Amino acid sequence: MTQTVQLMATCLIDSLFPEVGEAVIDVLRQAGLQVHFPRAQTCCGQPAFNAGFGPQARAMATRTIDVFSESSDPVIVPSGSCAAMLRHGYLELFRDSPAQLARAQGLADRTYELSEYLVDIGGGLPSNSLSVGRAVYHPSCHLMRGLGVDRQPMALLGASVGRLSEECCGFGGVFSVEQPELSTEMLARKLAEIFSSGADIVVAGDVSCLMHIEGGLRKVGSAVRCAHLAQVLAGRPAGLR
Repeated sequence: MTQTVQLMATCLIDSLFPEVGEAVIDVLRQAGLQVHFPRAQTCCGQPAFNAGFGPQARAMATRTIDVFSESSDPVIVPSGSCAAMLRHGYLELFRDSPAQLARAQGLADRTYELSEYLVDIGGGLPSNSLSVGRAVYHPSCHLMRGLGVDRQPMALLGASVGRLSEECCGFGGVFSVEQPELSTEMLARKLAEIFSSGADIVVAGDVSCLMHIEGGLRKVGSAVRCAHLAQVLAGRPAGLR
């Protein structure tokens, strides 16, 4: 029987980078999975959570739990940031509400970041000869530190793709707004590393980081572009719009 998975598209992908969402669906189908997209999904609540707006974050988290609990199928998230929110943030939000905490734990237990599911659960993809030019992988903070997912993207990309350092790109959601000077300096260091690598494409699992990095690249007139992991795996690494 074909496994059905639920796709949580994330706000940024749904609103700004729908081509990434399309690539995610292509990749999941290539892996032999049936994809269900619950149309009632909205924001996971992470921006409100990070900004200290607990009641608002709980309201969005409750809706997300409701939507993705209509089925017991695994939930795939093409973002380490949002996946970490479902896996860890919700447990903190509802730590004083036993009934809702149990529901949050149930969702957390079947939530996976895209590469994590493909490699650890779904058995990866059929043999893929990726042709992405000179590519480097950026390990995003929430994906690597929050979920411990690091080897999985590299396993999917293959040995020809280099890996950047573990230094943060400086986005961090509301951090880049509240601390613009620090964010700008962190981005400058990441861009310098990218230029030193000689790469012409930067790959990552979070469009938030890619949006931040590509903004910096375009500002200095660089021809280097960014692409989500799913775009590369789907064979169409045209970069973000």
